[in-house]
Amino acid sequence: MSSTKLIRIVAAVIRDEAGRVLMVRKRGAEVLQQPGGKRDPGDRDDLHTLERELHEELGCTMRREGAHRLGCLSAPAANEPGHVVEAEVYEVRVEGTIEARAEIEEIRWIDPAATGDLLIARLSREQILPLLVI
Repeated sequence: MSSTKLIRIVAAVIRDEAGRVLMVRKRGAEVLQQPGGKRDPGDRDDLHTLERELHEELGCTMRREGAHRLGCLSAPAANEPGHVVEAEVYEVRVEGTIEARAEIEEIRWIDPAATGDLLIARLSREQILPLLVI
């Protein structure tokens, strides 16, 4: 029996007009990751979770129309040793001003093809960002 614990989340890929991807850093964390989070008991579906999380953490409104599921991806968790994060990942569009709120300490737009030496969670660096490079 494995001692690895699974953390299930829903994550968003949000791009700007230049094709850069929005990444966030949570308070107390060192790595950047996709915005999103864990499902709440009242969440109807993955997109409802993303709508709630993006509004709470970034103050923006997600547009459900045009949301595109990229897949269910997993990697070792960035902030919880001994855990694996499994994410339902969606590319979505948002409206309104994006700002760091709740537990988000930093927001950053990055080129998915040129991450350089940025500290990025393995799920994003190894699984999500490579899907976005054209």
